[in-house]
Formats: sequence, structure tokens, C-alpha cells
Amino acid sequence: MIYHILAFAIGYVLDLLIGDPHSMPHPIRLIGNLIGMLDKKLNKGDDRQQFRAGLLTVVIVLAIVFAVTSAVIIICYKLHPAAGIIAESILTYYILAARSLYDESMLVYKKLAAGDVEGARYAVSMIVGRDTNVLDDTGIAKAAIETVAENASDGVIAPMLFTAVGGPVLGFIYKAINTMDSMIGYKNDRYMHFGTAAARLDDVVNFIPSRFSAYLMIFSSLILGKEFNASEAARIHRRDKRKHASPNSAQTESTAAGALGIQLAGDAVYFGKVHKKPFIGDPKRPVEYEDIKRVNKLMLAASFWCAVICLAGLCIAAIIMIR
Repeated sequence: MIYHILAFAIGYVLDLLIGDPHSMPHPIRLIGNLIGMLDKKLNKGDDRQQFRAGLLTVVIVLAIVFAVTSAVIIICYKLHPAAGIIAESILTYYILAARSLYDESMLVYKKLAAGDVEGARYAVSMIVGRDTNVLDDTGIAKAAIETVAENASDGVIAPMLFTAVGGPVLGFIYKAINTMDSMIGYKNDRYMHFGTAAARLDDVVNFIPSRFSAYLMIFSSLILGKEFNASEAARIHRRDKRKHASPNSAQTESTAAGALGIQLAGDAVYFGKVHKKPFIGDPKRPVEYEDIKRVNKLMLAASFWCAVICLAGLCIAAIIMIR
């Protein structure tokens, strides 16, 4: 337990300091390659066959991720405790994505601040699934804000919680589920049935973390003050937390919209088709590119308090185990 606490803390700090190493192979990219390969090989047949193939894909991906991650941890700790701590720290660092989310969204901010709308459109296309060629500067800013707000749970707080509870093994299982949902969880002709199992499983594993993330963001709004309104964050969260096709995505989106006093969501274009979506939040003021910086402050503050809670919980568990 002491080794796990140390590795968790090191991994969290490494993520904040370094972020994703684009020049090195990333385990999540390898998982994505595995999902893509299975998609090409198994996504065939009628609706029922596609559903079964999708379910098989989920089982294969999770089994491989569990086996490989467990093997790495067990082998390294058997070699030496220091090797185990180093391996667990690096794996934890790979699981968390606060710095990556910050860097990629702030690139959009920098392009908009420089008046480079085309550059901002390209930058936001790297972090969203919608069609970005139809977005103006306000739409680009909104897309980036929504991505940071939603991924505050999916990419930062949820994997942190799973890693704290079950180490990198459970952390990577969560990331694999989330990656499958982002790759094959679409409701289009190709993935309507093949991606059903992945999408439903993602809804289940994110049910509690998404709500916990929303409350952390409300608390962070209170602590940050000035540019953030905690009471509005709480009010809009209560009112708009279900305004999304996913049972989880609007949890943090609504909180961010309320905290910033802006309106998010609304209709969006995916694969050339307009998808009708309700608005989230109240348009107390226009959305501006500075809101990208503000929502990142909110995300980082929430992730910090999550890390504090996780470490406190792990220390209490360690004390109980020692006694």
C-alpha cells in the first residue's frame, strides 16, 4: 500500500509536469490500435452479428489490457520494490491526462487569441469528434470548453479514482473502456450495433465518477472565486445535468456552464449530419476564447482536490492495514 501511494503521487506529478510524450509509444495509442484492428476484422454481418462482435471486442480488449498490465506490475515488483514503484509510477502517469487536456485545449486558445481561426479550427478538430469545418470562432471556443469540461471527468478524475482504488490495472481497464467508447461508441450506421456494448459499459463505469467530478468542480468554483460562480454551478448542474444523450456527459458540462455563466451544447454536426441537442446553461454573457483558460483552471483545481482526496483515502487505508 505504501508503494502504491508513492507511485500514485509520482504519477500524478509527472502528468502535470510532462504530459503525454508524443515522441514515444503511448499505451493508450496501442490500445486504440488493437480496437481499430478488431473493428476491421470483426465488424461484419447483420445487426445481431455486429452486436456480438462488439461484445467480443470488449472482452478481448479488456482481457489483454488486464493481462499485460498485471504482468508488468507483478514482474517489476518481483524484481525489486524500486522497479515496481518506477513501473507503477510510469503507468499511472500514462493513465492520467490533465496536462495533455490542458495543452491541447490551450493550443486552441492561443490560435483564437492570435486571430488564426483556421489554425484554431484545426487544433480543435484534434480533440473533438464533431465536424469543425462549419464552426466560427465562437463555435470553436465552445467546442474546446465542452471538451475540457467533459474530459475533466473522463480523462482526469475518473481514471484517477480507478487508479487509486485498483492501481494501474484498474486504471488501464477504465482507459480501455473509455477509448472503446470514443472509437466505436457512435450511433451511426457502422457502429450502431457493434459499439453498443462499449458505449453501455462506458456509461456504467462513468456513472459515479461523473457525478463526483461535478461536485468537485462546484467546490473548486467556490475556492477559486472571482471568475467563477459556485452557486450558479450548483443550480445549473441540478437543472441541466440530464440534458445529454449520455447519462454522464452533461454532469460536468452543466457545472462548467453555470460556473462560467455561459451557454454550452446545442446542435452540432457529426459526419455531415446535424444532431439536435438541448442547450446547457444560461447565456448570461457571450462565450469568449478566454473561457477556455477559465475552464482549464476549473479542471486543474478539481483534479487537484481529487488527488488530495485519493491520497488521503489511501493513507487512511494504509494506517488501518498496519494496525
